Amino acid sequence: MKIVRLENIVGTEQEVEGPGWVSRRLLLKKDGMGFSFHETIIPAGAELHLWYKNHLEAVYCVAGNGSIEDKATGEVHPIKDGTLYALDKHDQHILRGGTEDMRLICTFNPPVTGREVHDEDGSYTLVTD
Repeated sequence: MKIVRLENIVGTEQEVEGPGWVSRRLLLKKDGMGFSFHETIIPAGAELHLWYKNHLEAVYCVAGNGSIEDKATGEVHPIKDGTLYALDKHDQHILRGGTEDMRLICTFNPPVTGREVHDEDGSYTLVTD
């Protein structure tokens, strides 16, 4: 059994940030679960162009608001507390913070190692062993 407390992640190497996001990586590849599990904060007004071409991601909003735009269709979906979105086709998207910071709970498959940041096309590099 593994017990992880957010208070023990904040301020460590498992708290990673970039322009418009902060990610607290609670479970990583090294934990052997087959996925990684994160809390991500998207500040109000942020705009992120993302494309997880090497990963599938599911995201559940537990606080705040914003929107996600599907770049293939142009369709925009509101995000608020209680909304889940799944990038099941490696969807290119634009994630926008709304009027409040969004607090998102995210899973990635395959799992991330912990230090990934978005590259020029908005993806994470796939780390293989």
